[in-house]
Amino acid sequence: MRDPAGELRSHWQYLLGAVHALGPRGIEERRREARRLIRDNGVTYNVYGDAQGISRPWNLDLIPLLVRSDEWAVIERGLMQRAELLNQVLLDLYGPRDLIRKGLLPAELIDAYAGYLLPCHGIRVAGDRPLVHYAADLTRAADGSWCVVGDRAQNPSGAGYALENRMVLSHVLPSLFRDSHVHRWAGFFRSMRRTLTRLAPRRDDHARVAVLTPGRSNEAHFEHAYLANYLGYNLVQGGDLSVRDGALWLRTLGRLEPIHVVLRRVDDGWCDPLELQEDSLLGVPGLVQAARNGKVTLANALGSGVLEHPGLAAFLPTLCQQLLGEDPLLAGIPTYWCGDPRNLEFVLDNLVNLVLKPVSGPSSGQRLVGNKMEAAELAKLVDEIRSEPRHYVARAQINPSTSPALIGGRFEPRPTVLRSFLVSEEDGYAVIPGGLSRLGLSSETPVVSHQLGGIAKDTWVLASEPERQESLIVSTDHAAPAVVRESEVSSRVADNLFWIGRYAERAEGLVRLLRISIFKLSERASFWLNDDGAGCVKSLLEAVTHENMTRNEGWHFLEAGRRLERGSSLATLLQTTLVPVSAENEETMLVEAVLGVTDSLITYRRRYQGGTRIGALLDLVFQDESNPRSLAYQLVTLERLVGEMPRMELAGGRTQAEKLVLKGLTEVRLAEIDPLVRPDGEGRLREALDAMLETVGTELAAISNALTAQYFAHEEQPHSLLSPAERVAP
Repeated sequence: MRDPAGELRSHWQYLLGAVHALGPRGIEERRREARRLIRDNGVTYNVYGDAQGISRPWNLDLIPLLVRSDEWAVIERGLMQRAELLNQVLLDLYGPRDLIRKGLLPAELIDAYAGYLLPCHGIRVAGDRPLVHYAADLTRAADGSWCVVGDRAQNPSGAGYALENRMVLSHVLPSLFRDSHVHRWAGFFRSMRRTLTRLAPRRDDHARVAVLTPGRSNEAHFEHAYLANYLGYNLVQGGDLSVRDGALWLRTLGRLEPIHVVLRRVDDGWCDPLELQEDSLLGVPGLVQAARNGKVTLANALGSGVLEHPGLAAFLPTLCQQLLGEDPLLAGIPTYWCGDPRNLEFVLDNLVNLVLKPVSGPSSGQRLVGNKMEAAELAKLVDEIRSEPRHYVARAQINPSTSPALIGGRFEPRPTVLRSFLVSEEDGYAVIPGGLSRLGLSSETPVVSHQLGGIAKDTWVLASEPERQESLIVSTDHAAPAVVRESEVSSRVADNLFWIGRYAERAEGLVRLLRISIFKLSERASFWLNDDGAGCVKSLLEAVTHENMTRNEGWHFLEAGRRLERGSSLATLLQTTLVPVSAENEETMLVEAVLGVTDSLITYRRRYQGGTRIGALLDLVFQDESNPRSLAYQLVTLERLVGEMPRMELAGGRTQAEKLVLKGLTEVRLAEIDPLVRPDGEGRLREALDAMLETVGTELAAISNALTAQYFAHEEQPHSLLSPAERVAP
């Protein structure tokens, strides 16, 4: 924010003036609004071991990181060059391996690294761009220049969080965002969507793209879902996909749909348990073979993780000259691979001034800081390095530059790392103007990581004039079809929606029952649980299903779950309350309670003038097809929903679920009320009513089982029968 002389830089003046004009109260109001938006949008990041687990909310600073447009132009050129260089390296390592043959890269550097996947050697990639999307972590050096501190090439994460940061900040600071002339991002994401479509083995506008996620427990699952929704793709897990006839298929409701491109968020080794990590339950058996067959394109290509080898950075300046014929435009951190004898001696002589990274073995991934280790620890480390030097990489220590963060109503300097994102195009790479900035926990902590609980920032690249408004919704691609088919619903998603409907209905019914029970126990206690409880659950579900959710395949299953649960609960309620014969005053109270639980009391009083009778109650809540709370209404609705559910193309006649619904509805329609309410010979039970309700309840359970068998029977993924310990070679 300030120059070496301590003066405020010109491009920060407008923002700080606006913040000063807001004052503490205005800033606090906007901070609360930002937190509300983050909470309402469900933005989370899982910090493993954190008490809040997968519900840990995203922490966003209100003050963006500002970068001048001319300064960004230099960064952009450097990032495009680095992405092109890494793409060429990746092509060579999984192709001719000329870099190793010519001695430009040591074979042991690559072949001994777990991220180099031999089964993926020779797999061709469409357009010779295996590095489809790439991210670089940047910070400022002491002289003010930007340098690269890390490369992300397997499945670079953060673009979705950066987009959410931008959405929130542009909402809570709209005039400031508009008047600052911030470079927009819609063009970048439009390029991403265009690129993924172009990578499909079949070149048409109906190529199907899916986002592969490890699942809900992954730390960045929010981003996976957010990007899939924003780009208009299916969000899938390994269990949703299947390789058949050498191609990749999505298991949807009653059919298989081809998947041509996978934007993966699963690490390389976990993508295929057949040829890669054999104990993986996250990937798809046969995925490597499908890619080898050219039937599916993975973004990024499997094996891209080799580019994240920390020792590779030591060779990039030479490789840049050899492959691109130019020097790197963006510097990296001085890096030393200990497998080189000259580097080894330098590292051992300067160990206290370096950061060590083991790249294999039990300590792999650790960060060992020389000047924070005791003498005994250093001596032990020296012995370990000498015994296996190729397994160690040393880097110069670097303290990320700081940017202002609004902490507790005051500006504080925090170490800052900017992650910017790139996507391949036919003639190069497109760079997002800005990206995701991350802050350290304190000014004394140089390590910046969300796993340590850091803070996020939006990054504003300031244009000299207003940016043209762009949107991902309206496309200028005239070749694109005006209407495309909506993304298919996988069987797993339909299963989840079905049970969301059931559990939401169960919760609402339980609250209604508690409310009526408390009211009957004591009318003065009714304030303990009024309509608000049931109304809250009902309003939440209906806001989703009746106002916002299109009547697609997913809606059918959510609604079917509601109707099954409501019908089953109603059958149980009637069986529990009406089958035993009670005294007249007790039965009157029970009938009123049932009418209250089913929201039918007003209709009953208007329709039936002869007091509370069990026969009239059954007419209204058992057999009346116009009452949304009746058993007959649930069956009529189920008949329509089940009839509209997807079917196998060659299937003829009624499905098992349709037959069961028809059978149950027919029995309810043909039932005679008078025999149902008549007590048995002893006058204790209504046996006919008990049998009828028992039959309907059993049939509703059978309908649920039939839907599960037809649509939700997920295939078990093949996996190794050996434990990890048993798979280790002796």
